Amino acid sequence: MQIGTTLSQFIIEETRLYPQASGDFAALLNDLTVACKFIGSQVYRGALVGALGSADTGNVQGEVQKKLDVIANDAILKSMDWTGHLAGMVSEEEDGPYAIPAGVPRGKYLLLFDPLDGSSNIDVGISVGTIFSILKAPVAGRDARLEDFLQPGTQQVCAGYALYGSSNMLVYSTGFGVNGFTLLPEVGEYVLTHPQMRIPEDTSEYAINMSNHRHWEAPVRRYIDELNAGKEGPRQRDFNMRWVGSMVADVHRILCRGGIFLYPFDTKDPRKPGKLRLLYEANPMGFLIEQAGGAASTGRERILDIPPQGLHQRVPVILGAKNEVERVMQYHHQ
Repeated sequence: MQIGTTLSQFIIEETRLYPQASGDFAALLNDLTVACKFIGSQVYRGALVGALGSADTGNVQGEVQKKLDVIANDAILKSMDWTGHLAGMVSEEEDGPYAIPAGVPRGKYLLLFDPLDGSSNIDVGISVGTIFSILKAPVAGRDARLEDFLQPGTQQVCAGYALYGSSNMLVYSTGFGVNGFTLLPEVGEYVLTHPQMRIPEDTSEYAINMSNHRHWEAPVRRYIDELNAGKEGPRQRDFNMRWVGSMVADVHRILCRGGIFLYPFDTKDPRKPGKLRLLYEANPMGFLIEQAGGAASTGRERILDIPPQGLHQRVPVILGAKNEVERVMQYHHQ
């Protein structure tokens, strides 16, 4: 049995092909994968190591944290703060930028991450994951300021996620397509298993939380009602709904076999323009989807073009098959 192309080998070869991907960047990605391997091991061991259940704490958004939220957040911060590749980090679980320890060189990259997406499902064995985004620091060599992180998604130099499910996978892009790697436990290495992932422009699968139907705006209700009408409706064919409730799992399915994912604006809480965070979820996932040939929108505008207004800004998210996303946008603009 041959190991195949490992993630380490792939990153090195990518830096040779694309000079803008420096050696520092390759080392940063390798360090990040160490944290993802550790988090995956904790997810798989779960109750065996007492990692399931609530941590009896809340994050900056007032959401109840799971024990694994805290474990995953600490794992990434402590795996990355000593490396010298970063000028700063921000996490969905933190109020503001994380302070790199004194005495550690400040690098030229910024790391933004959701340490454990879908953690509300962790106690019932549903796939969860870590989402990350990497930006260039406006000024390398000094501590990053809050405003340094407020860059539109088009400025990402890398985005990806680790999926902790039936296997531990790492999927990422540096702007030259999307590649997926599966952890080979025997040797502790991620191995290339899903090269150049692509999303078909058309689909017959959609993912949305139907319980919020009464709260959606008219364009989204119209779109979903047409899908549900099937062969007898205006689309003249049947569609299947798939909804996991873990964004990593839903996006991974779309990257593997196509589809559209919708977490639209709803009127249930008008104070929140959306559920998902722009910097930690929408931007990195939107980057991946576009790199795989899909589209990512709020329904009214391209996600990657949105100027961030804060570290925890929320936006509606509609992403996946290009033709379906464009249809939803068309309905919003009629």
